[in-house]
Amino acid sequence: MEWVATFSGLRTLAYRYRPEALCGEPSHASESVLYIVGGLYGNPFALDEIEAMAQAEERHGHRVKLVFNGDFNWFNADDTLFREINSRVLDHTAVLGNVDYELSLPNAGAGCGCAYPEYVDQGVVARSNQMMERLQALADQHPDIQKKLSLLPRYRCLIFGGLKILVLHGDPESLAGWGLSHEAFTTGNDRQLVSWFRTTGADVIACTHTCLPVLWSGEVDGRPCLVTNNGAAGMGNLRSDPRGLITRIGFTSPFSEPVAGLARPGLHVSLMPVAYDVNAWLSQFDRLWPEGSPAAVSYRSRLVGGTSLDPGNVVFPSIP
Repeated sequence: MEWVATFSGLRTLAYRYRPEALCGEPSHASESVLYIVGGLYGNPFALDEIEAMAQAEERHGHRVKLVFNGDFNWFNADDTLFREINSRVLDHTAVLGNVDYELSLPNAGAGCGCAYPEYVDQGVVARSNQMMERLQALADQHPDIQKKLSLLPRYRCLIFGGLKILVLHGDPESLAGWGLSHEAFTTGNDRQLVSWFRTTGADVIACTHTCLPVLWSGEVDGRPCLVTNNGAAGMGNLRSDPRGLITRIGFTSPFSEPVAGLARPGLHVSLMPVAYDVNAWLSQFDRLWPEGSPAAVSYRSRLVGGTSLDPGNVVFPSIP
């Protein structure tokens, strides 16, 4: 894994953790449904829709726990929106993403902390670092929020229906790891997956950070295991589809249609679409990030038209 060149050795170490420690002190979730929300990216309209989805679940008799697994900040480069997003998210359970970590402890020249792999164009890296510089200057004006972000954990392990649900941002070794990315599954990472499930003891690993969705299930030493990567809640994930995605984990199947899902007795894991008001968000996005700005160049086309990924390429076969 290649780290962004501006990372200091200390910051690199801060991003690392030991897989064997991740589920050492799990907490119990009493709800019947978990919403894992990764990559909100400062989109308030996506957050509105996610909260409306949770309220609809409640009307169907499902108690919902919202868990934000990082990068809930990114496009919210405005004082009012910065406070709104962080205040709303921090009312729920949350873990840090690399963006949130970098905002909690601003350090000039640290970059976005994205740890992009070598195949990512250097223009994307440079624009992300420019975006982070702007966000860090903004975060400096909100020390109370910085303090709250600095107190967030980098991962959480939840006991849900007797299963260990490991919620993190990157992968089981790094806050900004790409080991659970769509690209990693495409090229094959079975040996690494087996090692991570053995070491963590998790039954489900719910991650984000890498911006494309993944569902994988298999057995490790006879134990059913599952990976879910929701891609991004705050922008499009699939071909010609601007909707965000979240991970829904529940004892029952969702009452609305998922993009993809996997089920076993007593457990349903689904990638649920977040059909927020795209036009309203584009109006605000264009004000914050006008044409030619780093965010507009890197992300606006995705906000409008999604990605090149087909829904049929989200679910990966299990380890043979």
